[in-house]
Amino acid sequence: MKKKVLLMGASGSGKTSMRSVIFSNNPASLTSRLGATIDVEQNHVRFLGDLILNLWDCGGQDSFMDSYLSTQRSTIFQHVGVLIYVFDVESREMDKDLVYYRDCLDALKKYSPDAVVFLLVHKMDLVRASKKGILEKKTKDLQEASGDVGITIFGTSIYDESLYKAWSRIVHTLIPNAAILTKHLTTFAEACSATEVILFERTTFLVIATSQRESAVPTIQQTTRGCPDPHQLQSTRYERTSELIKAFKHACVRMREEFRCLDMELPEYTAVLDELTKNTYIMVVVHDPTIETAAIKINIRLARQKFEELQADSIN
Repeated sequence: MKKKVLLMGASGSGKTSMRSVIFSNNPASLTSRLGATIDVEQNHVRFLGDLILNLWDCGGQDSFMDSYLSTQRSTIFQHVGVLIYVFDVESREMDKDLVYYRDCLDALKKYSPDAVVFLLVHKMDLVRASKKGILEKKTKDLQEASGDVGITIFGTSIYDESLYKAWSRIVHTLIPNAAILTKHLTTFAEACSATEVILFERTTFLVIATSQRESAVPTIQQTTRGCPDPHQLQSTRYERTSELIKAFKHACVRMREEFRCLDMELPEYTAVLDELTKNTYIMVVVHDPTIETAAIKINIRLARQKFEELQADSIN
C-alpha cells in the first residue's frame, strides 16, 4: 500500500533537513551539509512493513514552484494523501510564501480534495522572543490564509522533540485502522497493570499508537509542601522518548553496537522498551513497584503474534 506525501515550502525552510532527521536517521548536527533540493526528489520510505510512504520533497525555489503550479500541476497534486507545507518562522518573504501556499491549496482542492493538510512553522529554535506568542500569531495568519480548508499547525525544530510530535501525528493519519491498534494496546495495558503502553515504528521511532487508560495515569496532586506530584506524566513524553531513543541509537552505532532493548528500573516507575513485531517497538510503563521487569517482558513476548496479525490487517 502506497501513500503519497507532498513536502512543500520555500527554499531554505528546512524541508530536507527534517526529512533527513526523521527518515534517514541523521543527527540534526549534520543537516547543515545538505544541499538545496532540485525540482522533486522522490523517496519510497517503507513504514510498518508493507505501508510505503511515497514522499515527494519538492524544491522551493520560485522557478520550481511556478512549474509545480502550471505544467506539472496535475502530476504533483494528484493522488495526494497528505500535504505538509513548511514555513520558515523567520521568513522575510512571508507574503510571497502565502501566495504560493494558497495556490497549492487550490490545486489540492481540484486534484486531491480529501488530502489532509499539515502546516509546520519551522526553525522555532531561532526565535528569541516568546515562542508561544510568535506561534500564536503565525497560526492566526495561516488559518486566515487557509480559508475553509481544515489544517493542523505545529511549531517545529530539528533540535528538539517538537519535530517528532508533528511527524507522529502526520504518519498516524496514514495508518488505516490505527484505532484498532490503540484498542488492543489498551487491553494489553490493562492485562499488565501498566500505566501506559506506547507503540513506536522501528526505524523512525515515531509514535504509531498509545494505550488509553486514563484511570491508571497519575493525576496532578500536590504534596504537603505544595510541589507538583513527581509522578505526573509530562505532555511531551512521547515525542521526547522518540528523540532520546534515536540519539541513543546513534550512540550505539558510533560504538559499533546494535540497539535491541532498554530496561529502566527507577524508584518512581519501571519502563521496558522492547521489540514487539518486526516493524515496531513497544514501551511499557509501570508505576506499581510489585510488578517485575521479567513479568513485563513475558507479556510482551506473549503479545507478539497477536500484534503481528493486527499490524498485517491494518495495512492490507
